[in-house]
Amino acid sequence: MRPHTALREEWLSSLPVLGGRWNRSEKALAADPCQNSINGCLEVDVHIYSEMFCHLRPVRRLCLEKIFPHWFLYSRALSGAEAVNALRPFYFAVHPDFFGQHPREREVNENSLKRLSVYLENLQKPGFKSLKPTQLTFYVRETDQNSSDGQESFSTAGFRAVKFTLHTRDLLSTVLYILNSCSLSIEHIQSLNTNVHSQPLKEAKRMPDRPIKWDKSYYSFTGFKDPDEDLEQVSRMETTLTSWLDNNGKSAVKKLKNSLPLRKELDRLKDELSHQLQLSDIRWQRSWGIAHRCSQLHSLGRLAQQNLETLKNAKGCTLVFTDRSGMSAVGHVMLGTMDVHHHWTKLFERLPSYFDLQRRLMLLEDQISYLLGGMQVVYIEELQPMLTLEEYYSLLDVFYNRLMKNRILFHPRSLRGLQMILNSDRYAPSLHELGHFNIPTLCDPANLQWFILTKAQQARENMKRKEDHHLL
Repeated sequence: MRPHTALREEWLSSLPVLGGRWNRSEKALAADPCQNSINGCLEVDVHIYSEMFCHLRPVRRLCLEKIFPHWFLYSRALSGAEAVNALRPFYFAVHPDFFGQHPREREVNENSLKRLSVYLENLQKPGFKSLKPTQLTFYVRETDQNSSDGQESFSTAGFRAVKFTLHTRDLLSTVLYILNSCSLSIEHIQSLNTNVHSQPLKEAKRMPDRPIKWDKSYYSFTGFKDPDEDLEQVSRMETTLTSWLDNNGKSAVKKLKNSLPLRKELDRLKDELSHQLQLSDIRWQRSWGIAHRCSQLHSLGRLAQQNLETLKNAKGCTLVFTDRSGMSAVGHVMLGTMDVHHHWTKLFERLPSYFDLQRRLMLLEDQISYLLGGMQVVYIEELQPMLTLEEYYSLLDVFYNRLMKNRILFHPRSLRGLQMILNSDRYAPSLHELGHFNIPTLCDPANLQWFILTKAQQARENMKRKEDHHLL
């Protein structure tokens, strides 16, 4: 048999080099512990640090067990598809399509979802080291999953604002952090993560706490890919606007050329129906494709052939293809794309009653304007949710009754030239940078009077600045 020292030396020579940390002095120390005083001190240090980490690892494991579920400590990393599936309750609670009546909250969620998508994509890039902490804000809807939590403070609109900062290093911990921040359940993640290790805690403690940093020679010898080099290559190949345009320019030109006949057909159908029904314009609320728009116009054309006289009730109106049928707050005829011809016909038959309601609405706006010193009540489509005529009339009626019940005194025509829009999702009045007042339907009249009087001069300055900007 070979001596014990020879076997140990042979074993050491077979070990891979780990980041240049295993040197000749360490091999000599392991082969013969009875070296000089320097090696003796080194041997003591190694044993001391071994004992320190031996005691610290169970403490760190115990802390993690208090924070995360027991299955999280043994679960494998989530794939990108599994992460998306695990975040379904979150997407359902913050999806912008559910905030159609709240444009500001919708825009916040859209921007935050884009930033979250970039963060999740970067987590999946090979060899990433660390990501910059990303602060996100979401408006979370009240769903079946969180409505039973008595600690949640939802607004009357049914959502609340949640802010959190992402600084995680893997998909699973990121998913758990997002769901916990939004007070959403994480029980479904265990069923997604099927490959749960069954070894006991003692065996799990032996797993390395951080990835091994291999020396460059290891990759040269084994032929494995160096993750640092992969990361550098990904960074060099990161898409820029110029490179994206170069790669997609020819395809875009080809698609545009192929769509020209369909675009001409769309313009022809739009002109024919506008002339036949004497419409002011035909619009679309959403950016549907050209083929989809042509199909909608063909459907309207077939209905015109069957009930031409009924459809002529919309003479002089703007027709908008949207999600629901009715008349909008500004008087546009809305055709719901999911409705059948029968619903469209009923809408055109009711248009005379809508016109009567529109006249009553304008009279109500004048009465409110008189009570507010001549301030004009306006409805701005770009800054307000798309309301039906009935919904907007109801808001105005509630506001008018509150003004009549709590008489606030403005000098007649003292606020002439100023504008206000009425909001149902606000609790305090504000002044927009364009010069108009945002007035909540349920605001306190006394506070409203004081706010308008103190901000009137600034409102006029903002409106003048807007007019000067348009002149430029």
